Amino acid sequence: MSHSHHHHTHEHPTMGLSFKIGIIINIVFIFFEVFYGFISNSTALLADAGHNFSDVLALAFSWLAIWLSERKPTEKFTYGYRRSTILIAILNTFILLIAMGLVMWEAIEQFGKPREIKSINVIVLASIGILVNGFTAWLFSRGKKQDLNIMSTYLHFVSDALVSLGVVIAGVIILFTNLQWIDSVVTIFILGFILYGTFHLLIDSINLALDAVPENIDTNEIRKYLEGLHQVSGIHDLHIWALSTSQTALTVHLSTNSVTDNEFILEIQHHLNQNYNIEHATIQIEYGNNCPCFINKCN
Repeated sequence: MSHSHHHHTHEHPTMGLSFKIGIIINIVFIFFEVFYGFISNSTALLADAGHNFSDVLALAFSWLAIWLSERKPTEKFTYGYRRSTILIAILNTFILLIAMGLVMWEAIEQFGKPREIKSINVIVLASIGILVNGFTAWLFSRGKKQDLNIMSTYLHFVSDALVSLGVVIAGVIILFTNLQWIDSVVTIFILGFILYGTFHLLIDSINLALDAVPENIDTNEIRKYLEGLHQVSGIHDLHIWALSTSQTALTVHLSTNSVTDNEFILEIQHHLNQNYNIEHATIQIEYGNNCPCFINKCN
């Protein structure tokens, strides 16, 4: 029986600065967006401000999660605190749902009520929003390929930039047509767009919390690779789950028809790491008749 682990952690040397800059510029922008949203009577601006506030919370929590995930394991938490990235992804989703629910209520309340929307203010603020969200997305573009948590942050702000573009379009329509109800329609459309993406984010986060196989990993493909090794006569107890939003673990029992050494395990781990980004693999070798008696077939 052989056990071996291949593991290293991702460090984010520049991510701390990116989070600081992203949080500061978004807080400043939210202040102006709320102020001009009220004086302009625009629920579309307020909806965007509410969403941006949830983004700031998401940034703060994601930063905390990454910091925790890089802490060293302890005797009690032998895997460290990497799973905090998954739990915080769920928390961020619920924060977003609550914020959007409040804004949705306000949009429905305002729908059809006579009011004068200052479309110029809406256009200017939303245009600034495109720049702010676009720049924030750019801050996280470098680390998005290594960490799903960073990737979700990046995609979140890209979608925010598109939402701000929608608000600009609403402001232009109101400016030239004076159809004030367009503001509420665009608000509801924005919320629907956000909630659609949030639903999928919630499902993905819950799946990871329940130890589901990460979306980017094909279990059958890994099984075929292991079964295709000429030393392997069968496999069982193959388990794949997420340690965090950026790290994946695998355990498997391999029955072999010949004696193998540690190089055999290292070769498999290297393949899993390079092709599937699985950094923590535990492989148990069972040679000959060492297959556990409670397993009828080792496959």
